[in-house]
Amino acid sequence: MRLVLVGPPGAGKGTQAEFIAAHFGIPKISTGDIFRANVSGGTDLGRLAKKYMDAGDLVPDEVTNAMVRDRLSQDDAVDGFLLDGFPRNVAQAGELNGILDEIGSPLSVVLDLEVDFDEVVKRLSGRRTCKKCGHVWHLEYDPPSSPGVCDKCGGELYQRDDDHPDTVRHRLDVYARQTAPLIDFYRSSDQLVAIDALGAVEDVTERAIEALTPFADDAVADEPAS
Repeated sequence: MRLVLVGPPGAGKGTQAEFIAAHFGIPKISTGDIFRANVSGGTDLGRLAKKYMDAGDLVPDEVTNAMVRDRLSQDDAVDGFLLDGFPRNVAQAGELNGILDEIGSPLSVVLDLEVDFDEVVKRLSGRRTCKKCGHVWHLEYDPPSSPGVCDKCGGELYQRDDDHPDTVRHRLDVYARQTAPLIDFYRSSDQLVAIDALGAVEDVTERAIEALTPFADDAVADEPAS
């Protein structure tokens, strides 16, 4: 199965990507992983991307597209993959279709994790991160025993800049502008499946696997859920 995972910040894409990829026996491929592998490996694309990142600039689509093309051509992705973080816009979706046409592996399905934006603000703005060990707590869903103190190491908890409500709302605005057309693009080609991403992690995973199983190869679809 060749799968693209989309959803707003705070929808739980990273967590669900791990479980979904493991269930269907496909590699989870994120743009973050691709960038880190190219930069740490000193590839030509990695060096080029690093120049933009060091200057504080966005890495151009053509560089990102080339990295994705290279990653999808690797042996472990031949029988399927889960893409998280790519494409982010309609132009990248068109590029992805071109890449998959070249390698003869058309996209199977796009899974949209739907969650209300107010819930996303609540989820992300309630996070507190330990300065010492990096563990993330939540004021409502997973609070520490003592306010402002990490249960694991006793370190001080703080709110990351990315988790401030105004910053979260800005990120959601950007997501809505960039991704709403992308979702419509995949819906128009009958490749989009949407699920409710609210609730316990295991419940969302169960919904995702149930929605995706019809798109998997018969042999995989017949395997019991893990």
